[in-house]
Amino acid sequence: MEINGLREKPFNLNDQDMDWVRSTFGKMTVQEKIGQLFFMVGYKQDEQFLKKIAQDVGIGGLMCRAMAAGEVTAAVTTLQQSARIPLLIAANLEAGGQGITKDGTKVGSNMAVAATGNTELAYQLGRICAVEGRSVGANYAFAPVIDIDYNFRNPITNTRTFGNDPQRVLEMGSAYVRGCQEQGMAVSIKHFPGDGMDERDQHLVTSVNPLSPDAWDHSYGMVYRHLIEEGAKTVMVGHIALPEYSKLLNPALRDEDILPASLASELLNGLLRERLGFNGLIITDATTMAGMNIAMPRNELVPRAIEHGCDMFLFTKNLEEDVRFMREGLENGLLTDSRLDEAVLRILGLKASLKLHEQDNVPVLAGAAGLLRQESHLDTARAVADQSITLVKEEAGVLPVTPARYPRVLLYDIESEANALGYNKTSGLAAAFIPLLEQAGFKVARFEPAGVYEGLQSSFTEMKDSYDLIIYLCNLATKSNQTAVRIEWLNPMGVNVPNYIHSIPTLFISTENPYHLLDVPRVKTYINTYGINDYTLPLLIEKLMGTSQFKGSSPVDPFCGKWDTRL
Repeated sequence: MEINGLREKPFNLNDQDMDWVRSTFGKMTVQEKIGQLFFMVGYKQDEQFLKKIAQDVGIGGLMCRAMAAGEVTAAVTTLQQSARIPLLIAANLEAGGQGITKDGTKVGSNMAVAATGNTELAYQLGRICAVEGRSVGANYAFAPVIDIDYNFRNPITNTRTFGNDPQRVLEMGSAYVRGCQEQGMAVSIKHFPGDGMDERDQHLVTSVNPLSPDAWDHSYGMVYRHLIEEGAKTVMVGHIALPEYSKLLNPALRDEDILPASLASELLNGLLRERLGFNGLIITDATTMAGMNIAMPRNELVPRAIEHGCDMFLFTKNLEEDVRFMREGLENGLLTDSRLDEAVLRILGLKASLKLHEQDNVPVLAGAAGLLRQESHLDTARAVADQSITLVKEEAGVLPVTPARYPRVLLYDIESEANALGYNKTSGLAAAFIPLLEQAGFKVARFEPAGVYEGLQSSFTEMKDSYDLIIYLCNLATKSNQTAVRIEWLNPMGVNVPNYIHSIPTLFISTENPYHLLDVPRVKTYINTYGINDYTLPLLIEKLMGTSQFKGSSPVDPFCGKWDTRL
């Protein structure tokens, strides 16, 4: 890339911006250029560490994990005041400002927004992420996720996506990008070349998108091309192989030579740069993931990630060692001077496009307080919850649920941090849900196993005589470093399985994973909420009681392609 390429989309630099890039680049040492490639992570305000990475290493950016607003602003202040070149400050702003600060608004998951069918809410999600993120010093959203949730068994995409329809993903992703970048914050569309096909997690293995080039072009490619044309400033590249496209672009490749996209020059250059026309900044996904590290030795992958087409290197395994690997790679030819310079120019171009060189970039905590969780943001969160909750299937005559019809309720709660038995908990979502039911007039009992051996359990007759309604509340969230999101029933023989569906009216509510019908196929009334924000549970109660309508529409196939889940 020639430096004048920074005048073009998505950077669109003017003469003053270009002057700053030229002047800054011209004064940089080789070590300063290397430092700019690295994008670190911060969990707290650690002044000594932050000054070290800003001054001694000269990093290009830092991703903040969610902290209190005061801690985020203090950390960003330390970094920006210590750095010679302004830093990119990022966060996983996928669901709201709470992605960077615990004091921010949780608007809702991508899938919740998609379930509303309302692209204006996707736009507002992007805008709120930018407004709240910027208030505490961020200038870069590691969002939106534009993966397509084709495989319901994928353990990581799930509610982070806008669903399994490429056109919906395109429309919702586009709205988020506009809402976010209009507020002066860069987005990162992710995870190129597209997660959601494999049932494996790139955190743990190099996952595979097996689509043919034509199928990819008309799904993931269509989405990426559109958002690139609309001006998305950066792309985050996953540790995901796209073997059919790799072989098309480089017919000499053998199966054993196929690399994850984060290291694959034919995908980064031939597909993303040339075929899709992307001129912006390319950043790796976290380089600590196994999906990248099993591909080649660390001392090779560090410089090769940049040489093969990425511009920034996200996280390190060992900071000093990875910086040394990058420097040694430059010295021994694994990284060329021209590719280093090109990457650094794009980094500076992104910073100039955000006008970081014209600002002090130091957040003011008092100002943030007036922007975080402001009323209009909370209104959007409420609208997302109200319009997303989905009645997937309904047994005739069971709804509405009122104390007059079902005074005695038995609640089975299934949560991911449970102990070995799963129910001896005093906290969790049930602790918030039960009081809401009780306030509405229901008498609620929480299921406790009566016996752990066959022959010693509660009797069928006793259950029928004791309860008018059974509610399952399942709160199993997808997350990295797990291989499946399935319900693990209790012994013996699944004592908490829905066995009374023909005798006691039974509702199953999933507050996270929308695919639990796979494990409870014959439950006749099933509801998805796609996550929880401040308004979800109260609105759920209203909908169950018939005072509010179910308005959501499934953005995925909640029946998992099975016939019995529709019964």
